[in-house]
Amino acid sequence: MHRFLRISYAELLKATNGFSEANLIGVGSYASVYKGILDNVQMVVAVKVLNLQTRGGSKSFMSECKALRAIRHRNLMKILSVCSSVDFHGNEFKALVYEFMANGNLGNWLHQVDVGDHEQLKEPRNLKLIQRLDISIDVASALKYLHCGCESTIIHVDLKPSNILLDDEMTAHIGDFGLAKIISTVSSDVAQGQSNSVTIRGTIGYVAPEYGMGDMASTLGDVYSFGILLLEMFTGLRPTDDMFKNHLNLHNFVKNALPDRVMEIVHPCILLEHNTRRWIKDCMVSVLRIGVACSMESPTDRMEMGSVISELHKIKNIYTNEGLNQN
Repeated sequence: MHRFLRISYAELLKATNGFSEANLIGVGSYASVYKGILDNVQMVVAVKVLNLQTRGGSKSFMSECKALRAIRHRNLMKILSVCSSVDFHGNEFKALVYEFMANGNLGNWLHQVDVGDHEQLKEPRNLKLIQRLDISIDVASALKYLHCGCESTIIHVDLKPSNILLDDEMTAHIGDFGLAKIISTVSSDVAQGQSNSVTIRGTIGYVAPEYGMGDMASTLGDVYSFGILLLEMFTGLRPTDDMFKNHLNLHNFVKNALPDRVMEIVHPCILLEHNTRRWIKDCMVSVLRIGVACSMESPTDRMEMGSVISELHKIKNIYTNEGLNQN
């Protein structure tokens, strides 16, 4: 469905049961996301309501609209509509309507989720190794498209597990373009696209180190975030884990374990799933080497996204063939 749906504030209010707490599925710095059902088209949607009281909320809305206007890729969240209106109290109201992703975000698959006061902590759900590889390839493909496949270069700036959404077939989609930077390929706009508004806000642990030194947003910053994401997916450790202090970080921790101690640091689920260690060890060494190569401190040392995709496909093929040989 390429045409935008026309949706009013009243329809979104009804779809989300009055933006009820029960329908709330996510809260970020600039927005809250609600699950809703649009009666007129019988479709389940995710409604991202911008918090316009927060400084930068309106700008975040504009960034997201601008970034999403021109992009279409199977691994990017698909926008269905935009609603810019006033609510029934006369306050400004802005929302983005997306396809609903049945399997939530990647963060909830990797880590325990705090689901509120009345319920127990939800255990992370188990991702199979092949699913981890597929999600990695999906995210890498979407990044390559944003960086090279659009009319202008789009830099996501805030890549992290909670911004990767999984549909009912566990295909990954990058979402949340609220901080995205668009750099026009027309040279006169490049400086503008990398202007001082690019005092990067990103997320601690995932944001590239050069951004902390005032560097402009770049595609290599996204590559860094992808590297950290990859290391997190295959070790189960967050970059902000308490064990990482002083000079130890997730990148160094993994780098120091390669190649001989790799099986000591991979996610326990991967070990449980595969008792035959020999070829799994080779597979894990290859994947984590990509994560380390993408998250190098110096931007120019980082791996190129096209190479990342072809290497991940190679690893997946070896894994699939080995699996077949075992049966």
